[in-house]
Amino acid sequence: MRKFLSYLKPFSLFIAIAVALLFVQAISDLKLPDYMSNIVNIGIQQGGIENAAPEYISASGMQFMTTFMKEEDKAFFQNAYEWKSSQEAGLSNYNDNVYALKKVTKEEQLRLNTLFGESSWTMINFFQENQAGGEQTSAMSMEDVDIRKMYALLPILEGLPSNAFDAARVKAQNVAEATKLQTGAMFTKAMYQELNIDLTQLQFMYILKTGGMMLLITIIGALSAIAVGFLASNVGANVARRMRKDVFEKVESFSNAEFDKYSTSSLITRTTNDITQVMMFVIMGIRLMFYAPILGIGGVIMIVQKNSSMTWILGVTITLLIGLVLFILLVAMPKFKMIQKLIDNINLVARENLSGLMVVRAFGTQDFEEQRFDEANQRLTKTSLVVNRVMVFMMPAMMLIMNFTTLLIVWVGSGQIADSVLQVGDMMAFMQYAMQIIMAFLMLSMIFILVPRSTVSLKRIFEVLDTKPSICDKEETVSFIEEKKGYVEFDHVSFRYHGADEDVIHDISFVAKPGETTAFIGSTGAGKSTLINLIPRFYDVTAGSVRVNGVDVRDVSQHDLHEQIGYVPQKASLLSGTIESNLRYGKKEATQEEIERAASIAQASEFIAKKEDGYESVIAQGGSNVSGGQKQRLSIARALATQAPIYIFDDSFSALDFKTDSTLRKALKENIQDATVMIVAQRVSSIMHAEQIIVLDEGKVVGIGRHEDLLKSCPTYYEIAASQLTKEELENVDE
Repeated sequence: MRKFLSYLKPFSLFIAIAVALLFVQAISDLKLPDYMSNIVNIGIQQGGIENAAPEYISASGMQFMTTFMKEEDKAFFQNAYEWKSSQEAGLSNYNDNVYALKKVTKEEQLRLNTLFGESSWTMINFFQENQAGGEQTSAMSMEDVDIRKMYALLPILEGLPSNAFDAARVKAQNVAEATKLQTGAMFTKAMYQELNIDLTQLQFMYILKTGGMMLLITIIGALSAIAVGFLASNVGANVARRMRKDVFEKVESFSNAEFDKYSTSSLITRTTNDITQVMMFVIMGIRLMFYAPILGIGGVIMIVQKNSSMTWILGVTITLLIGLVLFILLVAMPKFKMIQKLIDNINLVARENLSGLMVVRAFGTQDFEEQRFDEANQRLTKTSLVVNRVMVFMMPAMMLIMNFTTLLIVWVGSGQIADSVLQVGDMMAFMQYAMQIIMAFLMLSMIFILVPRSTVSLKRIFEVLDTKPSICDKEETVSFIEEKKGYVEFDHVSFRYHGADEDVIHDISFVAKPGETTAFIGSTGAGKSTLINLIPRFYDVTAGSVRVNGVDVRDVSQHDLHEQIGYVPQKASLLSGTIESNLRYGKKEATQEEIERAASIAQASEFIAKKEDGYESVIAQGGSNVSGGQKQRLSIARALATQAPIYIFDDSFSALDFKTDSTLRKALKENIQDATVMIVAQRVSSIMHAEQIIVLDEGKVVGIGRHEDLLKSCPTYYEIAASQLTKEELENVDE
């Protein structure tokens, strides 16, 4: 995990900004149900009257409502208002002085609302108990109340003893807070009618203001979501880019030993599909991993603040959701671990089939290959189907829980609304908050599903990145000895592959000198290519030493070593591009004259000239649009263009006809006289003129010398030559 975090560290600022924007987005989303609740409760039910305590009240109204308050509450309520003319208060349709609310704190406003609501219910309770004006003061018919008619009762009410309202006041204090506030707002509405305030305009302005705020909050939330998406995509793409770069660079540092450990298809999958999985995890993680908890916790807090009586519904819902997520994880996680390996396998089968398509057609095994691919495809499909079915099950299950939660909220909430414990807007807000909490769990479940697959992918990626190449440069490297330039020396060299029980190269010693050709020949599996691969340090020797230019190849940097060698592999390989770009591959600064000279020596000039675009002719991937012989000649020309002091040809003339082979060897002899030439060959005719021929058999040197000497002194060489040369050619040598 620490290694993964190191990739995220350069983007810490972007992630911090994204998290901050997620808070903004979550707060925006959490605010919307509250505003919606206010539109229903205040804008519609209360006619746009926000507070139970009126902002303006007539002298009669003040005297009437404070009659039902305790003395200390009455003093507090009256002190919150100041006496003003209607013009000063901005009431153009009223011709008398009014009490106008002063600037009060939030806490004072809440107390005023409670006092006014309790006063309203004290009045209602008192009238109902005494059957006086009860038909006008029913809480259910406040729309029809004419408050001015009730003022006629003031002389009677003021003449009553102070304890006359105690019983009604106690009952009023036990009324639900929401009901008190709503009833107070109804009385305020009646008092506004007394003051000729335009209630329709008041309601319209409140709904317009609240709706405008909702629109503004929605825009802010949407912009935050867009910005978070942009930042998350940027971080995810750049993390993936850095990972791909590191994996590619790491793979380039691998020796043949590491390539024996990892298949090509697996490395391709790790560089592409695995890193894509990590990128998706980063993008979705930034967008959802932080947002979901904020939204979920915020939703719970808002619900508790709105109404705590239905939080048990939320508890049941969350328990079901946690159980569902755990079930999904237990079923899906093992399958996710299998998917990446199955993708490796299908890539392997597809790659082998495509690269060997000509062989498949030649042997008529298309049906077998189709069946082989189908088996790999079926395994991947079955595993993917299990995961997809779990995902398909998850969404309906979440929706079912969501719908049952909504049904339960409506059922319980409607009862509370009937009992005047809950307002309609609060129930609607509760439903929306519950949906947001469920959505938060849905988002978290998506993250939990991404985690196992991305964890597997990260493990596979870091498995490559943590692999230490078996061949590394020393911290302090040395320089080549100029006087020994071109010399290649094997000093009692032995080598065995990693994990092998015995050596494949046994105690080999020889010296290849500049201006001479050193050839290697032997039966298949004798160790020729293995021996030659020790020079550019594709493998390190197990015992002894290989020296180039007088220095052990392990003591110099691999870059410097490879600059001394023009290498032509056993399997000719060209890169997509042009003929010229391929010939310049080993030496970018090579002149056109040097390129043409290398092509001429390699006997490639003739077929290049016949192409319409010459050196600009396009080479397809892997050189599939040129013949085997042309591919070999271009590979030889590419090595010759480097003008290196040492050339290694690993069975590089096998695809050439005898005439071209002979002409090419002659051109090599004439044009690279000062270089050390090392040739691995199967044909005796290709090496019979070499100054030094090394005969290998089962990893051991069984003969060193010239062609003529070896025919006489080395039975193994004579046996190989006898199988390829005519009797006359052998007899001429014998003579």
